[in-house]
Amino acid sequence: MTTDTPPIAPTARNRNRGMLIAIVALFFGSMLVAGILRFSGWTPEGRKNHGVLLDPPADLRSVVPSLADGGEYHWNPDARTWRIAVAPPADCGAACATLAEQLDTVWRLFGKDADRVHLLWVCGTAGCMPPDGAPRPRTLHLLQPDPRLLSALPPGDGSAVDPATPGAVPVYVIDPNGFVILRYAPGFDPVGLRADMAKLLKLI
Repeated sequence: MTTDTPPIAPTARNRNRGMLIAIVALFFGSMLVAGILRFSGWTPEGRKNHGVLLDPPADLRSVVPSLADGGEYHWNPDARTWRIAVAPPADCGAACATLAEQLDTVWRLFGKDADRVHLLWVCGTAGCMPPDGAPRPRTLHLLQPDPRLLSALPPGDGSAVDPATPGAVPVYVIDPNGFVILRYAPGFDPVGLRADMAKLLKLI
């Protein structure tokens, strides 16, 4: 004894076909939109960097800077330490005093993670030090001039000072392995630096 399957009504068939077309259109439409956004350089607001991402990053792994008071500064990846570096000229003056205050404020806002962030004051000329009276966080390291280190900091002309604005000082972020990954132009917003570093501290 057999039971014949009742034929599908034209209305139901058209409805099913319409749903299938809608699903396919939604799937491929989403892929198309994602592709357009990806290749146009758009990223979600929460994922944008405030600093300029260096591509490729500058490799400092083979460079062992010397500390101003003697000894060497090693990158030591196992310690998972991030660095905020500046390389101001000797006559930086008021600009360096302001920058030192800003970096100290940013460093303090890391709270329990502050010890994982070193501030590197890289001298571009002999005798270059933070201005008198400038704050000196406990993770501040004063480094002696090193041509290899300075040449790795964009613009890479051996000075690390923004050529468009004499005396202006950019800021750099160096990862635990010794790669320079971010650059902040003179006059940067310290809030943006703090936000970028907070994300990086969560990653490693």
